[in-house]
Amino acid sequence: MDGAKSTARRDKLLEIESYAQTLWEEGDVFKEESFEKPPKLGEKFFGNFPYPYMNGLLHLGHAFSLSKLEFAAAYHRLRGANVLLPFGFHCTGMPIKASADKLAREIERFGNPPVFPSKEDQIINEVQEPVVDASGKTEPEKFKSKKSKAASKSGGEKYQWEIMKEYGLSDAEISKFQDPSHWLIYFPPVAKEDLKAFGLGCDWRRSFITTDMNPYYDSFVRWQIGKLKEMGKIVKDLRYAIYSPLDGQPCADHDRASGEGVLPQDYTLIKMEVVSPFPAKMGALEGKRVFLAAATLRPETMYGQTNAWVLAEGKYGAYEINETDVFIVTERAALNLAYQNLSRVPEKPTCLVELIGQDLIGLPLRSPLSFNEIIFTLPMMNVLTDKGTGIVTSVPSDSPDDYMTMNDLKTKIALRDKFGVKAEWIMPFEFVPIINIPEFGDKSAEKVCMDLKIKSQNEKEKLAEAKRLTYLKGFTEGTMLAGEFTGMRVQDAKPLIRSQAS
Repeated sequence: MDGAKSTARRDKLLEIESYAQTLWEEGDVFKEESFEKPPKLGEKFFGNFPYPYMNGLLHLGHAFSLSKLEFAAAYHRLRGANVLLPFGFHCTGMPIKASADKLAREIERFGNPPVFPSKEDQIINEVQEPVVDASGKTEPEKFKSKKSKAASKSGGEKYQWEIMKEYGLSDAEISKFQDPSHWLIYFPPVAKEDLKAFGLGCDWRRSFITTDMNPYYDSFVRWQIGKLKEMGKIVKDLRYAIYSPLDGQPCADHDRASGEGVLPQDYTLIKMEVVSPFPAKMGALEGKRVFLAAATLRPETMYGQTNAWVLAEGKYGAYEINETDVFIVTERAALNLAYQNLSRVPEKPTCLVELIGQDLIGLPLRSPLSFNEIIFTLPMMNVLTDKGTGIVTSVPSDSPDDYMTMNDLKTKIALRDKFGVKAEWIMPFEFVPIINIPEFGDKSAEKVCMDLKIKSQNEKEKLAEAKRLTYLKGFTEGTMLAGEFTGMRVQDAKPLIRSQAS
């Protein structure tokens, strides 16, 4: 009894809502002609809403944002204005295609309807492993957790089929969404009914979807772009963009199934030439100019290079850039470069020799801007092969990571022996002061590592804090102490140095 009483007001409001919406529908109260003279001269109101994307159902966020437009339109309509409110559905772009492709891959892999791995197979299993220090000794009181391979692959991401199930779709209906055009047929009518239930005062004669499935809207967009091009307002040219090799086109911010907000990362490529003769494993490269190509965000520090870093167990390759030049980088980096016209065959990197980081350790290099005529390739445990090129320049005076790794190699003979590092590759080099930071002096990396009591390259959290403290202040407050731009602020010198070093 109490339950029935508690919903009486709600039920009455729903009854009123249904009655009002029926009257609106029968009376065509939201239909307006743009050329009609309004009751009061000048009283016109046009409202529009950014087309919601049709890769699923509308949600509460749409209703919240739309309520502001709906309130304004209703207010002006009550004042007697001629109110025109159309509504479009956005179907252009890649998220729909990406979701359709993902669904097709799931069906190909797991069947139709698919039988996915059980949840038990996706549980993260952790094992405790003892920590091994830089010299190779086990620290018995320290342990670290390690995820199993199966758990790491699962990632906890939902299958596309499961997402479609949550929309209340049947297995037979879900299968149709392998075709991207089916999304355009299915979701806009569903969204229209939801908007009607919401009470949107829309003239539904003025509703449409985008893409060439709507020839009228498609023609309008083509005409618009063509007209702007004729006027010289837009040009077709190359530019840096997030790009999908799978679909063969750039992925604008809202075109992606994931990664919204990600922008292209602008690196400076440092070409460090390998001094011949080459080791036996690189014999096939004799006669070519071979470079370790490092990607850096801090070209202003290149005067202080003492060496290059690689990941000893990392996978690298010697890739053709043109008829004479070869870059040693990771496969991922070679693919990125190939899509930037840095490959002998456009968009297809050609690997001449497969290598691992250990093969590169000890290579003598000549690097632009470095005060040292010859520097060597050395191992670093923290090099990331899924970022940049997998080759890292080393500036121990200004990089806490570089300072601590070089300190480990200088002081721990067992670590040098483990990777076959010779003392003469390290000991001659002094840390060159290149930037003065008021708070940290002219050897900021050494100062901050001492302040934070960092003892090893393995102290990742402390090193991250050290970088946070020094990198920003180096850019905003630092002054150049070396090179052509001595005395200049770092933020002013950086673009000038970059043009020389790239």
